[in-house]
Amino acid sequence: MHWSEKIAADIVARRPDKEEYVCAAGISPSGSVHIGNFRDVATSYFVVRALQKMGKKARLLFSWDEYDRCRKIPVNVRNVVGDAYDKYIGSPYVDIPDPWGCHENYAQHFEEEFFVSMEKFGIPLDCRYQAAMYREGKYRDDILEAIHKRGEIFEILDSFKTKDKSLSEEELKAQHDADKAKYYPVSIFCEECGTDFTTIDALSDDETEADYTCTRCGHKAHFDFKTNTNCKLGWKVDWPMRWRYEGVDFEPGGKDHAAPTGSYNNGKVIAKKIFDFEAPIFQGYEFIGIRGSTGKMSGSTGLNLTPDTLLKLYQPEVILWLYSKTEPTRAFDFCFDDGILKQYFEFDRMLDACRSGKADEQMQAVMYNCTVGDRQVNTVPMSLLVQMGSVVDFNVPMLETVFEKIGTPFKEADFADRLERAKFWLEQCAPDQVNRLRQGRNWEVYEALSEQEKQEIADLHAYLAKGGYTLEELNTAIYAIPAKARGLEQGSKELKAAQGEFFKTVYKLLIDKERGPRLYLFLYAIETERYLKLLDFSTPMTEEEAKKPEVVEEVVEEKVYGDPDPVEPVKPEIDIDYFGGLDLRVCKIVKAQEIRKSANCLKLTLDDGIGERVIVSSIKHDYKCEELVGKKIIVVANLKPHRITGVTSQGMLLAGTNNACGCKVIFVDDMIPCGTQIK
Repeated sequence: MHWSEKIAADIVARRPDKEEYVCAAGISPSGSVHIGNFRDVATSYFVVRALQKMGKKARLLFSWDEYDRCRKIPVNVRNVVGDAYDKYIGSPYVDIPDPWGCHENYAQHFEEEFFVSMEKFGIPLDCRYQAAMYREGKYRDDILEAIHKRGEIFEILDSFKTKDKSLSEEELKAQHDADKAKYYPVSIFCEECGTDFTTIDALSDDETEADYTCTRCGHKAHFDFKTNTNCKLGWKVDWPMRWRYEGVDFEPGGKDHAAPTGSYNNGKVIAKKIFDFEAPIFQGYEFIGIRGSTGKMSGSTGLNLTPDTLLKLYQPEVILWLYSKTEPTRAFDFCFDDGILKQYFEFDRMLDACRSGKADEQMQAVMYNCTVGDRQVNTVPMSLLVQMGSVVDFNVPMLETVFEKIGTPFKEADFADRLERAKFWLEQCAPDQVNRLRQGRNWEVYEALSEQEKQEIADLHAYLAKGGYTLEELNTAIYAIPAKARGLEQGSKELKAAQGEFFKTVYKLLIDKERGPRLYLFLYAIETERYLKLLDFSTPMTEEEAKKPEVVEEVVEEKVYGDPDPVEPVKPEIDIDYFGGLDLRVCKIVKAQEIRKSANCLKLTLDDGIGERVIVSSIKHDYKCEELVGKKIIVVANLKPHRITGVTSQGMLLAGTNNACGCKVIFVDDMIPCGTQIK
């Protein structure tokens, strides 16, 4: 049973007679909607589909939390407006002007950006705009109810807080009573400056009116909750209030919300005790990772990884498939390295199995969630489009000819949807994997060959020039050439090694690389006249070939460091037993990821020789993720786990930090096996 079907069954069992089930999701339009937030939508969408498969009526309720306060100005917005928008911190997103001036307000700009990509997924959304809901008075009675019960709400929220152990019981009680006296579950937006930097000074006897002061602009005013709607409940009260208002049956959330003291558990109690409503079934989900270098897509501000960005690389069906096949509690990666080719291969294999009737029940359930309208996915191998497409400069007629020649007669209609994505990936993420024929002969490589190796190239040239061979005959011939030139027996280790060196030489002569597309397919598919001259060294070197290529120096951004820090005195002596208590181990970095909402930290997944462990390190300003993957470091392995920026860190790496060099991680020789102790 698919994970979404299990959730759907629990929903129905809970309220078997409900006419329509509501699965909710919501996003605050604080900036471009990240692909990680899309898991909120996808999780609810799959549960809706599972309910519909059961014959139930269900819809996906999507809330735009545009009435949320602005907490900070994103980098891409600050690049446009500078510091001019700092005055809007504390204002609802719906009241902030669009920085680009193309929409009515800030919120709408990012909402429309998201909707454009949502259309490509074919996901129907029943939208709620929270600014309108609040300002039209839809929640007026709920706000008044929360104000009347503010003491009870405070006690619930306070029960989830960690108490300061340094305070005595009397001090804790005094602090508790003081906090409770000034607690209000609602924030008022100042009528003068529009922000929520307000404090309620007094409440009327019937608790329907208040006097407030704005700590930003100093404005003082009277506020009537019965008529004025320029206010908003705090998130942990707002969320359960909306569950009741909309009759929500299911809603997912990030693992930070799923934590024992997180928003859901707070809201669950508030929903029951304050609003007399049973909280919806909740599913926490892991965040999404990024694997591999993003090449040209990286910038000084990082990659803006929106659904629309990913759609330049992934077909919408493949994105849905990644979410569908992965349990919400498990993380997965979007790949910018050649892992994306493996993902396409696995998707194609599963889709072909479903179409041929060979898929099991689980496969069918996964693929059920991946259809997008009436789109038809053709499983033209992405790896083939990448390999052959770059050789023919993505010329469609030439690519059709290539496919025809190698026995896979795909037409443009079959591969057009993937071709642009293959091209985009190569040019933006993996320019080093572009396979292009050289303009002239590679004399440097040729002149370094032995006479025997030169004969092999001459034999290959003669065979190709003769023509008239089939694909199978060409494959046999290129393996036979080294055997003939060196007099080696078929199947011998020496011949296999010679064939490998021969193929490597041919690739270098043709595309300046030691590896490339399968050689026999490559030589058969591409018009012989395009590359035959590159294998013919029977004529002298031309003037053009004799020219040395211009060396373009890579511009490396220089970091400015200062004078060395003063050398600290040596710490007090320790004995050998104290040192022996430290478990220092060599670990290999297998994955490096940025952490959402952290300006300084990276999440590193390590191989410690026993299994995987995760550590968090504040080295984001000193290293890029792609620079770290594959390196070996020293880790304090028996350090007590500690939560940092929402991630449990299971150790600490060793690094040297000094004003003269910044932070420099201590890397160790790759020969040292993972798990080796430092003694």
